[in-house]
Amino acid sequence: MSILFKGLKLINPSGVEKAQSFIFHSGKLFPESEKPDLAITQEVDASSFMLSKGWIDLRCMVGDPGLEYKETIESLCESLLASGFTSAVILPNTEPVIQSKNEVDFVLNKAKKYPLRLIIQGAVTKNTDGEDLTEILDMHHQSGVTIFGDGIKTLANGDRYMKILQYLQKFNGVLFDHAYDPLIASFGQMHEGENSTMLGMKGIPSLAEDVAIQRNLEILKYAGGKVHFQTISTAKGVELIRKGKAEGLNITCDVSIYQLLFSDGDLMDFDPNFKVKPPFRGSIDRIALMEGLKDGTIDAIVSNHQPQDFDSKFMEFDLASFGMVGLQTFLPALVMLEKELTWPLLIQKLTSGPTSIIGDDDESWTIFDPNENWLYDRSSNKSNSQNSPWFGLNLKGKVKYIIQKGELISIDE
Repeated sequence: MSILFKGLKLINPSGVEKAQSFIFHSGKLFPESEKPDLAITQEVDASSFMLSKGWIDLRCMVGDPGLEYKETIESLCESLLASGFTSAVILPNTEPVIQSKNEVDFVLNKAKKYPLRLIIQGAVTKNTDGEDLTEILDMHHQSGVTIFGDGIKTLANGDRYMKILQYLQKFNGVLFDHAYDPLIASFGQMHEGENSTMLGMKGIPSLAEDVAIQRNLEILKYAGGKVHFQTISTAKGVELIRKGKAEGLNITCDVSIYQLLFSDGDLMDFDPNFKVKPPFRGSIDRIALMEGLKDGTIDAIVSNHQPQDFDSKFMEFDLASFGMVGLQTFLPALVMLEKELTWPLLIQKLTSGPTSIIGDDDESWTIFDPNENWLYDRSSNKSNSQNSPWFGLNLKGKVKYIIQKGELISIDE
């Protein structure tokens, strides 16, 4: 079968190329000009579509095992495909925690039928409680795990942090760090500032993140190793990581896409869908995050997909769980950011940026229409959860096809 995509616009680091035709044949995608005499069995009008390398999400949560009512492996994989992602790093915060070969194999075996690359972030402390270390070397040697961290939990124990870095250097592993000081952030519900004061909410100060990043950078200087800071949200955090990179530290970082779109002012109606961690910050922080993306300080943009069931999310704001689903709304969010950040930069933060952190992948592609409108509701939702402020709204930007592992997947079918 040979499928001709007529008029695709390819996004590469230097810009968006002029429209040209591409052929999918024998599991590969290539320009029509390379094989002009190939017999075509199907033509697709792709004049409104854009093409890029397959997208990679470095921070994605699943509920299976133990929390399947929030997200099964199957519903996660369906969500990833519908969202344009061909690879994703899975957080370890399940029940039981992903902390041994058994849990790693369970997730990967259930996902085998999907043409995706799922990469496990193995828990680095038992039950992600921040104290006793897991069998790090055993997980690496038996299951090939190279990424470790405690997912949505922070590593607050400096001694454990240092020992983890020393262990990971035995096989060039990377520590994924969700950096914040849990005591400074205690009982916090949103960003500490003027809006939290007006709402009478206990705030989470930027200091909670800044102090943790600075401490962990100092430990890294002492112990060596490689750290990837996840979901940074403060102007000071961006500055610290920029300085650390300039000093030659082996560090990278990412930002949640919704941190680029929302601020603490969006919480004035007490909508629990806006309750996330780290919290939405102020305008100064957002500007710093945008600049960090532009100058290369921030290496990747992530969905930070955290599904929550209705009962744990839709209640009084201070009792509601943290987290937002972020997969199917990811492309619409990119569309909203495109004028400010441009397609080449955005796609770089989803492709070569993440690849520099987790390694190369097989050839994969994402084809999307940035102008197509669609309704995000129960019928279109692939996730088991719907904790998004955009649920029930018409959104702009829709993924059309995924090419991964030699397979062409039509999202509309």
